[in-house]
Amino acid sequence: MNGPEIHVEFAPELLVFVPRARTTGATRAPADGVSTLGHVVESLGVPLTEVGALLVDGREVPVSHLPAAGESVTVRPVAHPQRVPGAPLRFLLDVHLGTLARRLRLLGVDTAYESTDIGDPALAARSASEKRVMLSRDRGLLRRRELWAGAFVYSTGPDEQLPYVLDRFRPELRPWTRCTACNGLLRAATKDEVADQLKNGTHRSYDVFAQCTDCGRVYWRGAHHDQLEAIVERALSRVAQGN
Repeated sequence: MNGPEIHVEFAPELLVFVPRARTTGATRAPADGVSTLGHVVESLGVPLTEVGALLVDGREVPVSHLPAAGESVTVRPVAHPQRVPGAPLRFLLDVHLGTLARRLRLLGVDTAYESTDIGDPALAARSASEKRVMLSRDRGLLRRRELWAGAFVYSTGPDEQLPYVLDRFRPELRPWTRCTACNGLLRAATKDEVADQLKNGTHRSYDVFAQCTDCGRVYWRGAHHDQLEAIVERALSRVAQGN
């Protein structure tokens, strides 16, 4: 690089975003006297949704700080659990996180999900209008200024994604209260009320049902219930250990 520079050191968990800093944990960036520190950090690859404290020569500064030549910057990750002030904690997931969306709904967490790719501008607008935390692996989406709040989902596997979200945000869990298909609330239903949606074997074998108050989908303890129960139990245990 030519011209004035700053030294930027990243916490280990943020190095996934900055390939050129992975060897030493740090890199250099230009200080043009115009770009804010937040802009500099994002230009190096780290979405601000993943940034906690920013330290300049040991003192904490806001993202609006204008870095000067020779400054030494430390970029720390978001603290866990992360608090999102100003609205009830609820989420919006993009098209690539369908399994995670269903598992959060299974746990009773208010989770909106777009099953088709509606584009980053529309997702960001929905996050803002409904005050939902945007969960995504799309770094460009998480850099959009209109987002209400956001978080990068580091793993590609649902078995790792769910514990990460639970650890990062500590949402209140109310298992078996939401429709995994549409996020609507469930209510207890009698067999007679839902008989027209049941096959003969289900009608004979089960007596306890729930129905979504939004889409009408019917639930019972079927063949996959043990697997779902295991997901719920692991989540409840993890949250209890973290409190």
